[in-house]
Amino acid sequence: MDCDKCGKPAKVHLTQLVGGQVKKIALCNECAKESGVTDPAGFALADLLLAPGASASAPASAPLAPRPPTSGRQCPECGFTLEDLQRVRRFGCGTCYETFRHEVDQMIRGMHKGPEHRGKVPDGLYEQQQRRQRLEELRNRLEAAVEAENYEEAAGLRDQIRELEGSSPEAEKQS
Repeated sequence: MDCDKCGKPAKVHLTQLVGGQVKKIALCNECAKESGVTDPAGFALADLLLAPGASASAPASAPLAPRPPTSGRQCPECGFTLEDLQRVRRFGCGTCYETFRHEVDQMIRGMHKGPEHRGKVPDGLYEQQQRRQRLEELRNRLEAAVEAENYEEAAGLRDQIRELEGSSPEAEKQS
């Protein structure tokens, strides 16, 4: 699909219900930035659709007011800033998750007890899950110890793995 403004390949696709009708616009990255689409607080699709002479297939050519320059990190894909994230509490694109990873981790830790889900687990399943996670951790450490040629540590880790594998419910059923 091509951009409704300039004809380049469209990367941004917007849909909104205006006056009971579905209006769609396809924009390339440059036209999306010119129109203010990357600023969720300052952008209204209705402004783009209802501008003089605009239609669903030919939006207004006059860009919306540009947003003031901000300091700090920006998403390389959409130009979203940390200030935008804190103001609207959502991202501009998928690359924002990587760009603002540290800040998002802190936000999640502030909202939840940790970055992992710890919901209800059926009886007995929690222990199995903990054992599997411990085994995976020990195997990763064992692999790292072997790569580092630390064979004493590797032998100790191997013994811990064998002990855990021997005490598992699956091993007890097989005996």
